[in-house]
Amino acid sequence: MRSCMILTLALAGCAKLEQVGRAPEFSGLEGTDQHYAMYASSLPEDQPPATVSDGSSLWTGGTQSLFGDRRAAQRGDILTVVIEIDDSASISNSTGRSRSGEQSGGIPDLLGIPQRLNESLPEGASMGDAFDMNSSTTFKGQGSVARKEKLTLRIAATVIEELPNGVLKIEGQQEVRVNFEMRELIVTGYVRPADISRQNEITYDKIAGARIAYGGRGQITDMQQPTYGQQVADIVMPF
Repeated sequence: MRSCMILTLALAGCAKLEQVGRAPEFSGLEGTDQHYAMYASSLPEDQPPATVSDGSSLWTGGTQSLFGDRRAAQRGDILTVVIEIDDSASISNSTGRSRSGEQSGGIPDLLGIPQRLNESLPEGASMGDAFDMNSSTTFKGQGSVARKEKLTLRIAATVIEELPNGVLKIEGQQEVRVNFEMRELIVTGYVRPADISRQNEITYDKIAGARIAYGGRGQITDMQQPTYGQQVADIVMPF
């Protein structure tokens, strides 16, 4: 039993050792219910047959037309993702519990037996008051959580796949190097063409399965992280 427990802890430690020096990974979207729903083909829609007047029009509906729709709609198109996060949360909980009890008992008279026992008891002791018990329990708990996040960014993303139901899968990456520090911004997710504005922009709250990562790598980031040896020690040491 002890060997199995040690083996389990060792395997768990090995799994954590793989993350040493690496940022936490996003959970994959493939295989989820969202993924299957996105790839489900929608019912076919009736399309009226083309007429002669369609070909004789002076204006076309393409993106190069003067009145054409220039919003991203197919693979390879580019759109702008606007990220404006200003979230705050405050949670406070408190719990209180109190209990008290008192019990006492004795045998003042039972066929003369208590009187005979009193003769053999120490001075001041009597079976008339055999036992007296008191108990008291008090518990108090309190917890609070306060969080505030604010992030304002804009990034160009590319449509990398058009799903059967018309939903677009987008992905955008941006890197900015300042001296010896590289700042990274990554955005992925699913969007509906109808949610893209006339300015070819979409806000992050309209991206399904959104994965937004903002961080960096370089000398400053390395100094803010504990050394590999310390990370390994924190994982391996049981206390």
